[in-house]
Amino acid sequence: MNWLMVFRGLVKNRNSNIVLLLLIALITFLFFVGNSFLGRADIKLREIYVDSLTADVVLEKTEDYTMNLFGANTPIIDEFFIMPSLPAYDLVMDLVEQEPGIDGISSQVSSSAVLDLGGYREPVLICGVDPESYFSLFPALILDEGEPLKDGEYGAMISAERARHIEEAAGKRPVIGDPLLFTAGGEAGFKIREVPLRGIYHYRNSGQFMDEIVITDPQTARVLSSIRVAGAEVLTGEETTDLLGADMGTLFNGTDQTDSPLDETGEGFSADSLRSFLTASQEKPDGELSGGDWSFILIRLKKGISAPSFIAGLNKKLESFGVTAVGWREAAGLSAIMLLLVQALFNGGIVLVSIAGIMVAVNILLIAVFRRTREIGTLRAIGASDAYIRCLILGENGILALLAGIAGVLGGALLFKLLDRVDIVIPNELIASLLGGPVLRLEFLPGTAALSLAAAVILGLAASLYPVETAVQIDPITAVRGG
Repeated sequence: MNWLMVFRGLVKNRNSNIVLLLLIALITFLFFVGNSFLGRADIKLREIYVDSLTADVVLEKTEDYTMNLFGANTPIIDEFFIMPSLPAYDLVMDLVEQEPGIDGISSQVSSSAVLDLGGYREPVLICGVDPESYFSLFPALILDEGEPLKDGEYGAMISAERARHIEEAAGKRPVIGDPLLFTAGGEAGFKIREVPLRGIYHYRNSGQFMDEIVITDPQTARVLSSIRVAGAEVLTGEETTDLLGADMGTLFNGTDQTDSPLDETGEGFSADSLRSFLTASQEKPDGELSGGDWSFILIRLKKGISAPSFIAGLNKKLESFGVTAVGWREAAGLSAIMLLLVQALFNGGIVLVSIAGIMVAVNILLIAVFRRTREIGTLRAIGASDAYIRCLILGENGILALLAGIAGVLGGALLFKLLDRVDIVIPNELIASLLGGPVLRLEFLPGTAALSLAAAVILGLAASLYPVETAVQIDPITAVRGG
């Protein structure tokens, strides 16, 4: 291909080429800016959840719908959702521990309750954790006051943001050691649990709903979820028969009152007797603390290990256990899934814009070909092959599309610098969390820039296909005479 002829063609058809360049540059600009915004949000969201809450992979009970760490990802289902326990926990844990590429493993029991403290009352998400492994799994969880939960210890940890809300509502900031009262109701009845405040923490970057989480020991979460733990007393068949045959007086007026919140004086229910009962109910043997019922297993992968490949391989081994491995996005919930949907919708819109752009570009290029009828006919008359004509026109339009792509990317990068200088405040909490702060900050992503340039070149070449075929069908003699 004669590059001199290529540049000559670009100059000769400069008017139509300028229009084509501006069109492709505009489409490239939109593609680059949009995907840079969404791509950075996706990267930031992944950092937030993987380093603070979900890890890379989460194992959950197999259901007909996907679950996040605190409910169902389908809003209609979530309203009536009861968090299931993970089946065959010990067997699954033994299997997972043998998998290569794992950097850390922990377990979690999820629940929900209402927190009461000094006049402050608000619904919270309960995250019952295995302290021995949980805190080392999440480097973005930073302790501000107190100390982390310890294995075999009852207690709860609240976020610094929740501590601030409590201080505003109750007029007093929570102090380490304060009793936190949790209440929860469900099919199994009304549950009450009181545990001391052990620590106050914050996340390096807090995502949506993360400040609503209260981290507790696993037994507290199990009690609030009405999960029966290993080691609970089980009635034998003979004992069950005796109970069925007993009268009401025998059942409720017996001498064993260890599970009743009545004081020993027989004066009936009181706040002090309830507090004594709650404290006594926590004095269980250490063997019951670890339990055997968990909602999720959280897995952190070593750097360089592909999470999708790991999940696909692990799911084949877990199928018989009724357990499914999912990625961080499903475990994080609707905010992460919606971002993926927005990204798909945006790119779908860009595709439609590109199709319209191709149609306009085809018309521009056809006009350019018709203006060069005599030139193309002369080239064919002196022996230029169809392949040469195709390479000539495709070369011109490929260079033009590449220049347009560079212009679009540079325009986007310039826009990012201008926006960073303006310091635009983001009023929406979700968008602010996705972009890493309340002030808009966008960054140049080399991968997105390369993808935008490739899309520009593909767009230019796609628009050239029909005009090229029109050019090679020009009859040399007719073209020379008519030119």
